[in-house]
Amino acid sequence: MKELDLLKKDWKKNENSFEQVSEKEIYKMIHKKSSSIVKWILIISILEFTILNLIGFLIPDEKREELIVIENYLNAFTILGYGITLYFIYLFYKNYKSISVVATTKKLMQSILKTRKTVQYYIWYNIIYIFLIVSLVIVYELQNSPTFNTHNSSKNMLICVISFVLLGVVLGLIWLFYRLIYGILLRRLYANYKELKKIDL
Repeated sequence: MKELDLLKKDWKKNENSFEQVSEKEIYKMIHKKSSSIVKWILIISILEFTILNLIGFLIPDEKREELIVIENYLNAFTILGYGITLYFIYLFYKNYKSISVVATTKKLMQSILKTRKTVQYYIWYNIIYIFLIVSLVIVYELQNSPTFNTHNSSKNMLICVISFVLLGVVLGLIWLFYRLIYGILLRRLYANYKELKKIDL
């Protein structure tokens, strides 16, 4: 936000004669930055969706045959997941288009808050969805595993605990990934919001 700080310093020096012009310049700069950030959120979400779906083609044939059984078992759940993800991508696109054409400070602030909420919902949706899908796959695999079908209940419990601990670690890493990628963009977006609040046209 160095450019904004310089603009504001210049604004204070010429407060009496150039107040309106400086406010408009600051608004234009924040508007442009916000639009760019939301555009990147849209691009990243599309890339994420595309890459994750392309990974399926890299799975070896023997593993793919095994996964087909699970996928058929969870077919409705998977289709629902794709539908919700595509809906979030649509919302990101809608937020981008909306933030690109807003004409007032108040509307821009509202668009920024709306975008932040959409991204936060998207992150939590992905984490919950992955947890549910992987949990169902773990249960399915354990139920069909010769090792798990023995009568050793303590060993079965240990396998379950280890499986879900590993799932927790994976979900933690995914959360950190989202915090890194989307978190940086959201912090910049919120910084823009705070600057707009100071202008308060």
